[in-house]
Amino acid sequence: MNKRELVDAIADRVGDKKTATEAVNAILEAIQKAVAAGDKVSITGFGAFEMVHKPARTARNPSTGAEIKVAESWGPKFRPGSDFKELVNVSGKKSAKKK
Repeated sequence: MNKRELVDAIADRVGDKKTATEAVNAILEAIQKAVAAGDKVSITGFGAFEMVHKPARTARNPSTGAEIKVAESWGPKFRPGSDFKELVNVSGKKSAKKK
């Protein structure tokens, strides 16, 4: 599912596509700004978004074996909530039976 399909799914529930688009954009923007500011965004049952620090390290180029210095960085991280994990686990078992 991409963003357009998500908007369409929400539009079916809220009534019109314009409202759904504004809602999706507002939610995504709020999450991105909060995480970029260093805040943790927790949505009960769904999961948590947070910023994580990745320290500088030495890696290897798999082709040549040469050492490469990787600079420190910050990145977003998502941890799914227990309800989300359970839903995916149940859905995964159902789709595995169909194969």
